[in-house]
Amino acid sequence: MTGQHESSIRGRQRLLSKPRICERQGRLAVRFQYLGANSRVYHLLKLLFTYSGASYATGFVVDKSRGIILTNRHVVKPGPVVAEATFVNREEIPVHPIYRDPVHDFGFFRYDPAAIQFLSYEEIPLAPDAACVGLEIRVVGNDSGEKVSILAGTLARLDRDAPHYKKDGYNDFNTFYMQAASGTKGGSSGSPVIDWQGRAVALNAGSKSSSASAFFLPLERVVRALNFLQKGRKSFQDKWEAVTILRGTLQATFLHKGFDETRRLGLQTETEQLVRHASPLSETGMLVVDSVVPGGPAHKQLEPGDVLVRMNKEVTTQFLKMESLLDDSVGQNVELELERGGKPFTVQLTVQDLHSITPNYFLEVSGAVIHPLSYQQARNFRFQCGLVYVSEPGYMLFRAGVPRHAILKKFAGEEIPHLEDFIRVLSTLSRGARVPLEYITYTDRHRRKSVLVTVDRHEWYATPEIYTRDDNSGLWIGKPALQGVGKRLVNGDTSTETSAKIEPHDQDESDYVIKKRRVREDGNMVADYTLNEPKGDNYEVPRSQEDAVLRDPHGSVAECEIEPTLVMFEVFVPSSCMLDGVHSQHFFGTGVIIYHSENMGLVAVDKNTVAISASDIMLSFAAFPVEIPGEVVFLHPVHNYALVAYDPSALGSAGASAVRAAQLLTDFGSSFSGVLTDEQGRVKAIWGSFSTQLKYGTNSSEDHQFVRGIPIYTISEILKKIISGAKGQPLLINGIKRPMPLVRILEVELYPTLLSKARSFGLSDHWIQVLVKQDPVRRQVLRVKGCLAGSKAENLLTQGDMVLAINKKPVTCFRDVEDACQALDLCDDMEGKLELTVFRQGSEIDVLVGTDVRDGNGTTRVINWCGCFLQDPHPAVRALGFLPDEGHGVYVTRWSHGSPVHRYGLYALQWIVEVNGKPTPDLETFVTVTKGIENGEFVRLKTVHLNGKPRVLTLKQDLHYWPTWELRFDPNTAMWQRKTIKSL
Repeated sequence: MTGQHESSIRGRQRLLSKPRICERQGRLAVRFQYLGANSRVYHLLKLLFTYSGASYATGFVVDKSRGIILTNRHVVKPGPVVAEATFVNREEIPVHPIYRDPVHDFGFFRYDPAAIQFLSYEEIPLAPDAACVGLEIRVVGNDSGEKVSILAGTLARLDRDAPHYKKDGYNDFNTFYMQAASGTKGGSSGSPVIDWQGRAVALNAGSKSSSASAFFLPLERVVRALNFLQKGRKSFQDKWEAVTILRGTLQATFLHKGFDETRRLGLQTETEQLVRHASPLSETGMLVVDSVVPGGPAHKQLEPGDVLVRMNKEVTTQFLKMESLLDDSVGQNVELELERGGKPFTVQLTVQDLHSITPNYFLEVSGAVIHPLSYQQARNFRFQCGLVYVSEPGYMLFRAGVPRHAILKKFAGEEIPHLEDFIRVLSTLSRGARVPLEYITYTDRHRRKSVLVTVDRHEWYATPEIYTRDDNSGLWIGKPALQGVGKRLVNGDTSTETSAKIEPHDQDESDYVIKKRRVREDGNMVADYTLNEPKGDNYEVPRSQEDAVLRDPHGSVAECEIEPTLVMFEVFVPSSCMLDGVHSQHFFGTGVIIYHSENMGLVAVDKNTVAISASDIMLSFAAFPVEIPGEVVFLHPVHNYALVAYDPSALGSAGASAVRAAQLLTDFGSSFSGVLTDEQGRVKAIWGSFSTQLKYGTNSSEDHQFVRGIPIYTISEILKKIISGAKGQPLLINGIKRPMPLVRILEVELYPTLLSKARSFGLSDHWIQVLVKQDPVRRQVLRVKGCLAGSKAENLLTQGDMVLAINKKPVTCFRDVEDACQALDLCDDMEGKLELTVFRQGSEIDVLVGTDVRDGNGTTRVINWCGCFLQDPHPAVRALGFLPDEGHGVYVTRWSHGSPVHRYGLYALQWIVEVNGKPTPDLETFVTVTKGIENGEFVRLKTVHLNGKPRVLTLKQDLHYWPTWELRFDPNTAMWQRKTIKSL
């Protein structure tokens, strides 16, 4: 009868429905425009299994009076989100999450109905019982981000298995899905699946990219949850009060298998007949256990392949009936009758609260997000719920090589079965402490990996906080995680020694690029072994052993001389301080010791290894097996080298005696960089690594690295000024304040051209003879490539100018220009101008050009506002030759995913020149202007892109999740300090 009835209905649809649907389609589309909402969702942290970012989706109003919007769980997100709904008339309203199901792919947002002032709309009724095979439907939403797309389809299946999206992310289970060939894509998540009467019969959830198949979630459990929310409140109020929606679980996953399969699993014939007799004629199979989570109620009670017969004495073959029994029995026992290989058995299991194993809090420390392992991930990884799970490693754990999805087992020698144990151990550590940590991963679950974790010494990140979800407001509220944090996280060099071997560990390299990887033969990254010596220990190495460490009997004189002066660098850049366009967070390289005394050591290294001063540096010495931290003290404003200081006392007595400075062609490690020496081992140049970008086509480019020699004279001059005393700002180095040198430079980019080519441009024979006499080897002339924007040479020199002489003295190389600049310092020329003789467009002219004085500090201040990183434009930007006339002191160097600047399109490579009509020429003015803007207020910004294009945009400030803060380097303490400028 059922089959005949459905056939009759389908016959009528073929005859009548098509013209009626075509007639109604226009009205249906218009009607839905007033019911649905285009949701923009910004997820802020990598929590559970989500990534920070922005996305578009669809939702629709299911309760107008209470202001409730239904959409997918993967839209509402399990972690912190900021969402806005845009109705068809482009009214934008904020929406807040009020419920996300722990398992099934649905959730609810709430909004204030009074906020919709110019639109008349109704709610879409939910009709889960109306779904049937052959029903013509319309999926109405924002497919591919297009506003109000209407996709047609026909329900083909009501009993499809829940789609499997990824092995380490969210997947629905213990439910059927519907299927139709409607071809939905991104942006249509949360769209209602509408029948011809305008009722929602299902919720669009996913699709298969290789076909037109779309998957819809049935609405029975959605209706139940909505009823709970509606009973909790009669209408919208100013303050939403959280509603408890009971959800039960056995921590077991079931699949619906056909009777043929259950017979192969050993189901008795009598049992099958019993089930068929007690079930509808349309029943095609039974529920079979697919997996069981360790430590859950069903652990060691149920096994994969067990066939469920009854629950609480009732034959149960459908997910809906099973879930209804579990949801109504939270905290109580349920009786399950099953068969395993044809043998019946009965178990009593306690139904667990599903919300209790879905984390509603997390720890944020040094950019890492750590929380108890959720039921979803425990099911994916087959671990017990509640373990200490790394959702995002952040910076501190990234430095140690701890990957995403790691399970932390031991910290500083103590077992940490729960997150509270991790927090307790962390609260006892001081800044700069190095302690061992053990973890496992789901891909290598049977072996623990050991690494060394270094607690941040600088204030790269805010102090650790615990964020807890507040279902009343829809926000996550943060509070300090460490009681008395100000006393415990103080500066110190405490480190915990361990005799445990640091094993090679896997690293996920998808989020960063490693320069000059240090690789073993087996291809794994190697964690350095660190030997920590207490200061003052009289530890001596026998001379024969020291010679064995330092000397290679088969090496040349130069190799034996230079080896004790080489240092391996491992450099980490915090994500909160990726300034000056630095492209990676992890670098390796080799430097050479240029000064070594009792109270200070200095190492020279290329700036492709140490790019910025906001870095954490670990030094490994070739002369002695020890690893100690280093600090950037000087970044040359022109040349490709940096000077890094270390504390010689940290080497211990044996190390301090073994290490020595090089006398102003070997390599240490597997990196390309090193030094060039003569036969006696005296350093003539740094063999440094350079980085550039090679363009492929019009829009693509790729980082390219090459090595060149850096003349040692450029380093010797700066070293002499540091040792003898300079005129610049003092910097604290190993407890002693030392004045740092200033460098006078001509901020002009020059390049050499052969005199033979210069003759073709019209250069006279007289000047060619003068330049050949000045430099008979190179036979070149310097040409101007461009002036740095904002320099004193700008608008005085033009591209293509040939620089013939400075102060009437011929110049042929870069050192001639540097010597001329230094001569101004020796004569105390207050104006600091050089007289340049240049050849321009066929004539010789004299130009008086000013020089600029720069320090070696690099960028020492960064401000984070609404998720973008602001700084003064660095030399690489100024070298492009453009600065906005309106003001150039507020340059956007980076932006954060999921932040307000992400959602409103304020990206890098542009300047903020006005805020609400007020000019912002520098960072101080910008801070003053933005301090007056409150949380939730819209800001009007005028920006100028690096290509010169102006733009005006609006942005909504969010001080709850994105407070304004700054990082600034303090030379008096040699520390990077974090300061909150404005927050809630």
